[in-house]
Amino acid sequence: MVPRTGVTVDIHPRDLPMALVGTAGGTLALWAHAPVGVAIPTALLIVLDIRIRRSRRRI
Repeated sequence: MVPRTGVTVDIHPRDLPMALVGTAGGTLALWAHAPVGVAIPTALLIVLDIRIRRSRRRI
C-alpha cells in the first residue's frame, strides 16, 4: 500500500524493552484465547508508534 501525495507515515519503535512487549503479547493471547492472527497485529500496534500526517499544498 502506497500513501497518497501529501501523506506522511512515520513508524518508530517505542521505548519499551522487547522482553516486556513479548511477555505482554503472549499474555494477551493466552488470557483472551486470541488466535495468533489477532495477537501479532495487536502486539505490533503496542510496540510501534505510528503517526500519519497530511499536508496540503498552498497555491
